[in-house]
Amino acid sequence: MTERTERLHLEISASSHRELGRRRGEALSGTLSEAYAKYAELFRVLGVDREREEEGVAAVVATLSDWRPEVLAELDGIAEGAGLQLAQVVALNARTEIIALGALASSECSTVTAEVDGRRLGAQTWDWHIELAAYWHTQIVDGPGYRFAGLTEQGILSKIGVNEAGLALHFNILGHRADGPTGVPMHVLSNIVLTECGSVDEAVALIRSAPVSSSSAFTLLDSTRAVSVEMSPAGVFVIPEVDGSVQRTNHFQDEVPLAAQKSEIYEPDSSERLALLRSRVATGVPGDSAGLVALLATGAGEAPLTCFADRSKSYGERWETLATATTDPQERTLGVLDGKPTEAASGNWRVLTA
Repeated sequence: MTERTERLHLEISASSHRELGRRRGEALSGTLSEAYAKYAELFRVLGVDREREEEGVAAVVATLSDWRPEVLAELDGIAEGAGLQLAQVVALNARTEIIALGALASSECSTVTAEVDGRRLGAQTWDWHIELAAYWHTQIVDGPGYRFAGLTEQGILSKIGVNEAGLALHFNILGHRADGPTGVPMHVLSNIVLTECGSVDEAVALIRSAPVSSSSAFTLLDSTRAVSVEMSPAGVFVIPEVDGSVQRTNHFQDEVPLAAQKSEIYEPDSSERLALLRSRVATGVPGDSAGLVALLATGAGEAPLTCFADRSKSYGERWETLATATTDPQERTLGVLDGKPTEAASGNWRVLTA
């Protein structure tokens, strides 16, 4: 694994989607091909051969050509700037959908929100394969639509973020038996939400209009409310906050998509994490972002809200909390720790303003 150095930060701006993509590609030209190669290796480990990857990419291209051709132009710009093929950049942005074609037990992210004196705050872990730890970065993106601050992976438009309108987005993968790479990729949808939507209501409306064929949950916050939006081939389902808080792990909470969930991937891990998180919230909602992060800190013998990799395992089975993120929609800020909630007090936080 690449030795950890100062985490990359991108600040890119342009008046057109294609130019925005080209500048992203140029900024990542030294390592983007390496990032794709590492993902291609993961696809094969999970049983997704090159032919199925290429079929998924072609389907995504067809969807974006119809639904958001300007975003496809942005992905093409990344390929041009980095000297890659468009198919490789699309595969990176559709990595969640391509991975869904395979099968392997996973340990994933945990998210929690709180209402504090009428404002909403969010926090989450980002748990992923340790072999990909070198290939994520923070960003400020100022192009068509709203400017936003975010955490994402190399070549991928968006993941977690907050925009200048005061809308924040947290991201958790879900699994449904009908998942496939034929609709808009979830990481692309995250970008569209952050650049086009100024409120939770606007974001929910946009998501309901999107051609979704895979599963994830966006936990959305603005100055008035927080919700977790479950997306799947079975539809879009909004999970409201209860007593000023939303808690999210990696299983469906609505009964409709839950009936066809890929439970073998995230369970019982996801339910155990959610139960622990809810038991902690029940004792009192924290009054600041640091308190929210503390809810996500766990150690040996507890459900892994903080994830530690088993180094004895192989690629595809070694999960770790690579980053911890907080959002404050009112202040338009995103805090990113290059590490785990257990390192929050001593770690180096990067705070970005949209």
